[in-house]
Amino acid sequence: MTQAVQTYAYLRSSAVHETPGGRRLALETSGGTGPLGATAHPRFFAGFLTSPQAAAAALLAVADVAGARYHQPRQRASLDPVVTAGGDRLRFESFSGCCGVHARLDVLADGLDGDETGHGTTNVDVNHPLREGLSRVGTGDPLHLAVGPDALEVTTSEGPLTEKKVPLPDRWLRGFAETQVLAAGFDLRAELPAAEAVRFLRTLPRGGGRTSTVGWVVPAGRTLRPTSRPAPGAVCLPGPERLGALQRVLRHALALRVYGPARPTAPTASAWEVVLPGMRLTLTLSPDTARGFSGEGGVLTALAAEGSAEDADLVATLLAWEPRIDPAELAEQSGLPVGRVRAALTRLGTAGQIGYDPAEAAYFHRSLPYAAGRAEAHNPRLQAARALAAAGAVRLEDGLATVTVDDHVQRVRTGTGGELGCTCLWWAKYRGGRGPCKHVLAVGLVRAGQAGGAR
Repeated sequence: MTQAVQTYAYLRSSAVHETPGGRRLALETSGGTGPLGATAHPRFFAGFLTSPQAAAAALLAVADVAGARYHQPRQRASLDPVVTAGGDRLRFESFSGCCGVHARLDVLADGLDGDETGHGTTNVDVNHPLREGLSRVGTGDPLHLAVGPDALEVTTSEGPLTEKKVPLPDRWLRGFAETQVLAAGFDLRAELPAAEAVRFLRTLPRGGGRTSTVGWVVPAGRTLRPTSRPAPGAVCLPGPERLGALQRVLRHALALRVYGPARPTAPTASAWEVVLPGMRLTLTLSPDTARGFSGEGGVLTALAAEGSAEDADLVATLLAWEPRIDPAELAEQSGLPVGRVRAALTRLGTAGQIGYDPAEAAYFHRSLPYAAGRAEAHNPRLQAARALAAAGAVRLEDGLATVTVDDHVQRVRTGTGGELGCTCLWWAKYRGGRGPCKHVLAVGLVRAGQAGGAR
């Protein structure tokens, strides 16, 4: 598994400080990016959280996911959460070490009371003393939040006092990319009021073992009913014990919203959102506990599309840390068709620059510390497809293409709706459910090359 080492450098450790006016939550930042470019220790917000105990519990839930491995749980992970300031909200995100659970806490305008919220993305230090301090926040305790140090502290500091070096496998980057593609295909499937939400979530297994199940639920009045198969309207619940982090916020829950694809026929990803006062906490689950998001292949078609790199460069110049990105507006500004804008956003997502919020059915801008093109360079299916196309292994015919690999010949057919299918074992097993196989990708590359040459 390919991996780099990300260094987090903080001026001091994050902490919850006791002050005469109440508790002060100081989240230290490292290596951020904003409208003016790279910043060593950006400051995004200073003010109060309007629901302090709920916010403290939700932040702990995000930290729980960052420190967990749901597959092979004996191994621990340690990825500091990412915070993105979007001008009217703060988004805290983390990924589990096994790449199978993505957590996001959206602290909305109603959840913040203080200075203007800035724009940009950074990592925040989460440590054991901080977690202990957050766990002690009471119902009536005011909680002041500072994301980033005071400007004076930055200018007078001689350097970072706290440094963490964390291995970042490429599959984590691909996981961030795949979640935004999958979430963009989700619809709201069910919404439970507070009492039913709490009752349902408390019936789920807590886990702790190495085995897991893939289940299904269907809306039934004001609650969810388990079912053994993907019936109409069903939502996949893969590895229900992975929703355990939501237990921290149940006493503050206002509702539970469940998102998934419209007509699933096989295990799929799903998103589970607990509505809190002025906040939303969402966990997105991969289709199987032993199967992280990194192998889903949803980004491959966009990565292989002719001109997508150039389109992504153009669209990237138009992003402005907006909490909601409108593809139609970007299409008007860029002069590109909406379909190409969406493909460009998908490609930008492979560099961690784009996320997707199913609650608002909208993309948002963030900037993770990954180089553009890194996900593509380490994607084996796309690399294999490019090698096949370059070697002349693809022969195109009307509605049919043949791909020769060593002494095997695979046939790629075009369906009535323009969809592609293949005779290979990968396609037989997944039926496109984990993205296109290398043969389908190779055919697409060759066809795009011929279309480009004909222009």
